[in-house]
Amino acid sequence: MLPRDHRRAAGEARPELADIFRQYGESYRKTHRLPASQQKVMRAVSVCRSQELGGHLTQCDTCGFEHPTYNSCRNRHCPKCQSLAKAKWLQKQTSELLPVGYFHLVFTLPHVLNGLILAHKKILLALLFKAVSETLLEFGRSRLGGTVGMTAVLHTWDQTLKDHFHLHCLIPAGALSFDHSRWIAARKNFLFPVKALSRVFRAKFLSHLKQACERGKLQAANNEPNALRKKNWIVYAKKSFGSPQTVLDYLGRYTHRVALSNDRILNVQNGLVTLSYRDRKDGDRKKALPLEAHEFIRRFLLHVLPDGFMRLRHFGFLANRSKKQALTQCRKLLGANPAPLQSPSESAKDLLLRITGIDLNRCPSCHNGTMIVVGELPPISSSPRWDSS
Repeated sequence: MLPRDHRRAAGEARPELADIFRQYGESYRKTHRLPASQQKVMRAVSVCRSQELGGHLTQCDTCGFEHPTYNSCRNRHCPKCQSLAKAKWLQKQTSELLPVGYFHLVFTLPHVLNGLILAHKKILLALLFKAVSETLLEFGRSRLGGTVGMTAVLHTWDQTLKDHFHLHCLIPAGALSFDHSRWIAARKNFLFPVKALSRVFRAKFLSHLKQACERGKLQAANNEPNALRKKNWIVYAKKSFGSPQTVLDYLGRYTHRVALSNDRILNVQNGLVTLSYRDRKDGDRKKALPLEAHEFIRRFLLHVLPDGFMRLRHFGFLANRSKKQALTQCRKLLGANPAPLQSPSESAKDLLLRITGIDLNRCPSCHNGTMIVVGELPPISSSPRWDSS
């Protein structure tokens, strides 16, 4: 996304998440008891690319236009800070793609668990990763006779910002034999049967949930496993991808996505926030949803993850502890270059220009000159402290 100061200079002033937090965040904080992690996110988003974080003054070398460029908060929940983070991450992943097809599977937890998850996020979401990875590794062993690799990305929201906990998993179409001597190819358009996956996924998650209950890690959850065994759990398999580059482009849509992008905020006025969403039950039609500002903030904060919790993880032969050696062997068995491709080093501005077409050096006023740094801007505090209370 074009930085806010550039957009304002260009005559564009659309509302952002930061505007909502600055306008309604203090009143929300006073009427809701918030954990430190949520207050930290609200604070970071509110001051992102503002004078509170400092920055530098730039001037056009052609028309003399001046404007400040402020520093980013770099918080992973901030919609303005994810484009560059995503680009840098994807740049590193290029060397890890294999010359095979890829499958995309989605594992979703029943909504009846939402309250329990929100009360024990770190434990329950870790169990989700554990159950899904164990399920896929088990199917790799029994159906393919080897070890599969997977990248799993946690999403916690639906289109209207309600809680909807699910994992997106991208899996190369095949497995590495246990002795690392063969690449075992999967069928072109089929990996594993989703009904069987859902049953095993349910059994593994509920087994881990029961164990957590017995150890006293969860409160008011002793009856959950038995009730949930009667429900159908959802595993969705999307069409496989034909090329590694398609996989990389697709993966980029999921890895660093936050609950809401600024582009989806249509209007902020009279205590209401209107956001756009796609109605999956109505042919994926795009619609507008007005929410009272405090309800909007409440929904957004549902998706703040515990400090240190990793929402993107690798398993199987893509696990961090074995990835380097296993990928080299996979490439060798597939007849590809065994050495990882080294991506050229790029500056942040060059990388943003390549992936978005946005040139931060171009003058937003005359569109011809180059913006040159002419001075530093120290941080200036001017907003609420957001302290816990």
